[in-house]
Amino acid sequence: MAPNYVMMVVLDLITLTVIICSSLSFGAMLPRIAKPNCNGSCGNISIPFPFGMTQDCFLERQFLVTCNYSFQPPKLFLWNTTIEITSISLAGQLKVLQFISRDCYHDGIRAHRNTPWITLESLFTVNSIANKFIAVGYDTYAIVQGYYRRYNSSISHSYVTGCMSMCNSIEDVANGGECSGVGCCQTSIPKGAWNVTVALSSYNNYTRVTGSPSNSCSYAFVVEEAAFSFSKNYLSSLQNKKELPLVLDWAIGQETCEMAKKNSTAYACKSNNSDCHDNSNGYRCSCMQGYDGDPYLEDGCQDIDECIDRNQIIGVLKMPFARIRRELYMHVPSSFGGDGTECNHDNPQRKVRDNLAIGVTVGVAFLVLIVCGCSYTGFQRRKMLMMKKKFFQENGGLVLQQRLTGQEGSSNNTTKIFTAEELERATNDFDKDRVIGQGGFGTVYKGYLKDNRIVAIKKSKVIDRNQIEQFINEVIVLSQINHRNVVKLLGCCLETEVPLLVYEFINNGTLSEQLHDKVKASTLSLDIRLRVATETAGVLCYLHSAAYPPIIHRDIKSVNILLDKSYTAKVSDFGASRLVPADQTELSTLVQGTLGYLDPEYLQTNQLTEKSDVYSFGVVLAELLTGRKAVCFDRPEEERSLANYFTSSVEKDHLFDILDDNIVCDERNRGQLKSVAMLAQRCLNVKGDDRPTMKEVAAELEGGSRLKHSWAQTDQNSEEIESLLQGTEPLGFGYEYSEQSIHIDSITNHITLPRPGGR
Repeated sequence: MAPNYVMMVVLDLITLTVIICSSLSFGAMLPRIAKPNCNGSCGNISIPFPFGMTQDCFLERQFLVTCNYSFQPPKLFLWNTTIEITSISLAGQLKVLQFISRDCYHDGIRAHRNTPWITLESLFTVNSIANKFIAVGYDTYAIVQGYYRRYNSSISHSYVTGCMSMCNSIEDVANGGECSGVGCCQTSIPKGAWNVTVALSSYNNYTRVTGSPSNSCSYAFVVEEAAFSFSKNYLSSLQNKKELPLVLDWAIGQETCEMAKKNSTAYACKSNNSDCHDNSNGYRCSCMQGYDGDPYLEDGCQDIDECIDRNQIIGVLKMPFARIRRELYMHVPSSFGGDGTECNHDNPQRKVRDNLAIGVTVGVAFLVLIVCGCSYTGFQRRKMLMMKKKFFQENGGLVLQQRLTGQEGSSNNTTKIFTAEELERATNDFDKDRVIGQGGFGTVYKGYLKDNRIVAIKKSKVIDRNQIEQFINEVIVLSQINHRNVVKLLGCCLETEVPLLVYEFINNGTLSEQLHDKVKASTLSLDIRLRVATETAGVLCYLHSAAYPPIIHRDIKSVNILLDKSYTAKVSDFGASRLVPADQTELSTLVQGTLGYLDPEYLQTNQLTEKSDVYSFGVVLAELLTGRKAVCFDRPEEERSLANYFTSSVEKDHLFDILDDNIVCDERNRGQLKSVAMLAQRCLNVKGDDRPTMKEVAAELEGGSRLKHSWAQTDQNSEEIESLLQGTEPLGFGYEYSEQSIHIDSITNHITLPRPGGR
């Protein structure tokens, strides 16, 4: 062949490869997403059915949206609301903009405060996984409250939760996205929330903040977690921000798929190639694998792998072949076809060359595609391996491996370092349907290992890189704990940005669920409750006295006590725990814990001791005896804090007025109940030195009849209690309360905290 012909063939091969790659990536025809004769967009926002802007273009009234053309570009709103929509996903999500709550002060006097809220139609809820409640400020507490619906239930329940942030100046605030209570705090909202109201206030009206401007503001909002990364600049720049993104979930109807299918006319999954999925608010539809489009339209799910792409590829192949043939016969010698400008189409030599050119072109083109694909796949694999190696090293994987290797002789050491692929496969790539619990320190997923073991996998929210050594020590210590009443740590994964912890799965829920459900509580006899208390006390005694170094749990509460089928207690969630150095009896830390269970002395002094666990256990013991929640705004003001109300009732000899009816029916139990109540009262003593140790508590509970404090001993340093609790009042809108930084990781109805005046 002539050199210029060879050059043309090479250029055509390159052109062909580029065209094929482009057609495969971008050339597919977009599937139809709106009903015929309906507008499918507003500005740059697509509006898929079941949503629509005019009559007959939407499925139900809740899906009616309005396009406001007075803006450039036009803006989309939920009908008859000020809720602006930024995107609609057929996967069941709606992104909107929500207002920010502000609380501003000028020279110690409130200058402005607003209380934004959002109320949604019955088919919409606020996504509890994609969003977080966040507060930003120097001198701030923030509350989010409203109503939520439980799974497949139309009954609404109220909720209140929140967090607080304290710092003296901007120099105290860390940069880089950490929202830990200094300048910024965060917590979760319940699943199924359809009403959200945000409120803000200040402890000291910004009068104790140094180096701040005369105008000082706090901010609070529910925001899409992926769209908000905290920076200290937000302490001032948020005053110029009006709205932030929020993710809503939407569903079709309020039925399950099975119920909806019985009514064929109302069933919304119209496409023949669609599937139906239940969710917490109803059901939704999706296209089957291999199809794309709108499952709510007839023939809306179309094949994405065959006809369209094949025809496009055939079309682009014709162009280079024609060009190759043209160039070929313009440069062949005269013996092949005359004068070099025309060819005889019946010439057999011409047909051989034509077929050869086509075969070589197609073969080389596909070879190039295969090589490119393999190279890209290899690059992505190497990139992923490098990221995993980087995370593994940053999370202390090498140190952990060395320490585990050094302990191979230990019979108790069964800790395994899992790979990321193992845990992704176990949780179906961390599917939100596998979520079994959420707290301030992370999300817990139910997983199935390849050996058929069921496990609980905890995915932490954030880890402080400066405390990796402490994290490694904690994993090592927990891996060595061989206590029947501690949830067993099976292993961890360090190949992800934040470490994953793998625990044994406990199948009977939490003590909180059992106590605060009327039906379940009726099966919890006094013997079962005291056994749970004894087993929990035994664990804390073990952590404080037998473990080396000693461990302070720091978040003992009924939610963190799991029960198996035989009601055996299993203490869980060591995410807030601290190891106590051998030469120390107390630790100076940022206050962290759960409202209602938090040691008031720790709250005021920042000094964490083993007695802080004793106080929290005292609240749990009071819960077991009364069946009441640790904090609840539905009760009268003096009853909102269980710890305060229980202590007061014992002192006034009103114990049997507040005990759970399920355990006071037998007169023979009265003496035992009084003794246990006395023990709980001693644990709830405001001053830590006057509380018993967990070793003493465990011994008295195990001894039963050896509980030695009589009912008459009710005067527990009342003057000191009065001094430390001076100024105590319930938390609610307009009330003031304080602590250095606290993490609220449970949905509670109401909160009571001491104010800082006694310090």
